[in-house]
Amino acid sequence: MSITEHVSTDSPNGVTSPGLTPSVVSRFLDVRSTTDALTASLSPEDQTPQSMTDASPAKWHRAHVTWFFEEFILRQDPDYVVYDETFRYLFNSYYEAVGARHPRPDRGLVTRPGVTDVTRYREYVDAAIVSALERGRLDAAALDLVELGCNHEQQHQELILMDIKHLFSTHAFAPVYVDRAPDESSSAHPLSWRPFAGGVHEIGHAGTGFAYDNEGPRHRVFLEDFEIADRAVTNADWLEFMHDDGYRRAEFWLSDGWARIRETGWDAPGYWHHDDGEWSTFTLSGRRPVVLDEPVAHVSFYEADAYARWAGARLPTEFEWEIAAAATGSVRGQLLDPARCHPGRAGVTMVGDVWEWTASAYLPYPGFVPANGAVGEYNGKFMSDQHVLRGASAVTPKGHERITYRNFFPASSRWVFSGLRLAR
Repeated sequence: MSITEHVSTDSPNGVTSPGLTPSVVSRFLDVRSTTDALTASLSPEDQTPQSMTDASPAKWHRAHVTWFFEEFILRQDPDYVVYDETFRYLFNSYYEAVGARHPRPDRGLVTRPGVTDVTRYREYVDAAIVSALERGRLDAAALDLVELGCNHEQQHQELILMDIKHLFSTHAFAPVYVDRAPDESSSAHPLSWRPFAGGVHEIGHAGTGFAYDNEGPRHRVFLEDFEIADRAVTNADWLEFMHDDGYRRAEFWLSDGWARIRETGWDAPGYWHHDDGEWSTFTLSGRRPVVLDEPVAHVSFYEADAYARWAGARLPTEFEWEIAAAATGSVRGQLLDPARCHPGRAGVTMVGDVWEWTASAYLPYPGFVPANGAVGEYNGKFMSDQHVLRGASAVTPKGHERITYRNFFPASSRWVFSGLRLAR
C-alpha cells in the first residue's frame, strides 16, 4: 500500500491532515533503521573504499539515500535549512536536472565527510522528515515521494550487500560479514516443466499498492504456448555445463559473450574458485564450499544464455516469466535475512534466492511516460543496452519484492545475485 493510501488528503488548502500519519512515520523509520542495522558491523575503513566502478562505498549509499529525501522532499520547504550544500554535489547519483555531481568511478576517494558525519546527516534528515509527517506538512505528491524514497532506500540496502560482498572478496583473507553455520549439500529435485497456454495475456502492475513507473502501464501481450522449468538452475547443473567445456565451446555463446569470456578468462560463476580439486565460492560469510542444490548465482546474462543453449532450451521472456510467477501464488524463496544474506536451496518458488535473467531487453511498456522533473530520470533513462531480471534475491528486503518488478543490468554484470531458469 502506498503512503498516500494511509493518509487523509481532504484538507481544503491541499495540505494533508495527520490522518494515520504514525503508520507512515513507522514505515519511514523502519526502512531507515534497516540500513543502519545492515551497516552497523562495518568499520569506517569498510565503508569508504570502492572496489570497482560499478560498486559504491557503503558510506556513499547511506548518504545518497539520505540526500534523496532532502533533495526531493525537504528542499521544497522554504523554511528547511540544508545540512550541507556540498552534499548535493557529492551524493547526487545520476540526476542531471539537479546539477553537477561527483564522478561515479571516484566515489571511493571521498574520505570526507566521514562515517560519523554521514550518520549525523542521516539523523538530521530523519528528524526533519518525521517532523514534517507528524505536523501534516506534506501534500499527497510529497507523500508519494516519501514512499518512493523508502523503496529507493530498500534498493540500496541490496546494493550495499552486493558491494560489500565484492569488496570483501578482494581481501586476501576472505573476511566475514555475517557468521553462520555452513550449509550441507544435497540433491535438488529433478527439473520438470510447467506448461502454459499461449494467447493474449495482461502484463504489468495492476494499480494497487506501490510500483515503480517502469512496471506499467498494464497492457496486453500475445504469447505462444510455452513451458518453464519448475526450479532455478542449480550449482550442480552448472558444474555439468562446466565439465562439458561449456565455457570453451563458442557454439553456445553470443558474439559479445564469447568476446567477454576470452577477454576476462571467465571459466566459472563469479566468486567461484578451484583449489585442491574442489570448487568454493565467496559468500558474505566468507569462502565456503559450493552447495550443489543452491541456485547458481553471480552469472552474467551472457553465461545464462549460453547455459540455456547448452541445455537445449532458452531463457524465458519477462512476459512468460510473469505469467508463470503469477501462477505460483505468494510462495517466496530466501529474501533478506540479516543473519544469512545468502540464497537457500532451489525450490518451486520464482521469487527469492536469486534474480533470474530473462531474454528481454529493458524497454518501455506501451504507453510508458516518465514522471515530470528530476524523479522522471529514475528508470526511463536507462532503457538502453540493459537486460531484464525478474523475481528477487536473498538480499532483497522483505516486502520489496513483487512479480511485476523489473530489475535491469548490463549483460556482463556478475556481482548481482543473478541466476536463471529455463524455458522452451
